[in-house]
Amino acid sequence: MSFRSIEQLLRRNSKTKISRNIVDGVHDQKEEQCVQSLRELLLASNQLPEKFDDYYLLLRFLRMRGFNILKAKEMFLNMLKWREDCSVDAIANDFKYEEYDAVKRCYPHGFHGVDKFGRPLYIERIGLVDLSKLMQVTNIDRYVKYHISEQEKTMSLRYPSCSLVAKKHIASTTAILDVKGLGMNNFSKSAREMFIEIQKIDSNYYPETLNQLYIINAGTGFRALWKVLKAFMEARTLAKIQVLGTNYLNTLLEAVDPSNLPDFLGGTCTCPATGGCLLQDKGPWTDPETVRASKAAFGKGQKSFNELTATIACESFIGCQDGTDASENILRKQVDEQISEKIRELEDCAAQTKKTLQTLICKQQELTSHLEQLRKILWDGTNSDKKANIQNSK
Repeated sequence: MSFRSIEQLLRRNSKTKISRNIVDGVHDQKEEQCVQSLRELLLASNQLPEKFDDYYLLLRFLRMRGFNILKAKEMFLNMLKWREDCSVDAIANDFKYEEYDAVKRCYPHGFHGVDKFGRPLYIERIGLVDLSKLMQVTNIDRYVKYHISEQEKTMSLRYPSCSLVAKKHIASTTAILDVKGLGMNNFSKSAREMFIEIQKIDSNYYPETLNQLYIINAGTGFRALWKVLKAFMEARTLAKIQVLGTNYLNTLLEAVDPSNLPDFLGGTCTCPATGGCLLQDKGPWTDPETVRASKAAFGKGQKSFNELTATIACESFIGCQDGTDASENILRKQVDEQISEKIRELEDCAAQTKKTLQTLICKQQELTSHLEQLRKILWDGTNSDKKANIQNSK
């Protein structure tokens, strides 16, 4: 259950039919207890801004810190301080990356569709990066700001849009990193600095947003470099990374439909528009209807999934009504099954209680019988003594 129940959200507008598994997801009871404890701890010290009062956001920090509530709180507060120190909101709203197209051409990267679960798919062809040209058209500081603005866009637009289309809660990204030709020799000092800074930002301030990273075309040179890079990464992040050689396609196709995989990676997408696949930012978040619905649902900036309310009329979002009804039927079935399970537990408990009571009644009857026998023995003994005394007195 979210901090604000789904029933309250639905009562705000009877036309709203957003499915609960978009808004609320399926909560693990132990995780929910930890989230609630962290939330209460932050609220008690007035350190939980309304913007970040979100179940899944708090859960991400808890997961990153192994559900240690105090460590998660410290990490969360460090994130708030970093956002203030770096003016992250201003970067998200006002930063203009004029060199975007030029950077993309010497550093091919970008979002391209979704994986089979509905998560955003991010692709980098880092082996093709022209570092000298990249540093001519931008610098590390501006590229880091661009990266932050992209992270903010993912949190506030890409994930909500994907959630609406997939009709389930989406809060992580699947990524493919093509490292063909990359090794120690062409990974310069500036590239290392940029990698370390971006890795620090992603791990510390946007934790648990990576679903899976596939590193492909990893040759001998990259594997030597990888040993160095791993030292800067969290253990939880490393567990989500799969390093593959040139025979990667079957593994990728398990996670990504060929239509969302560019042809240069073995898929069927060619993106005929100027710039090719990685210049398009292809995905549900570029569809006008989805964007409109997403903005209506989440408003300006990041809005909690628990606040996905009646500001959306699902009738305007194609296919939402049918998907919602289906989701509601599934949820109703799950609730019915849970109720049936509880009834069975109560019936089993009642049967066990009845059996125990019957056993107690039998034991009570046996005890009563024994007491009667004992009472008779004592009575007979007493009478015998009295008769003996009377006989002796004569």
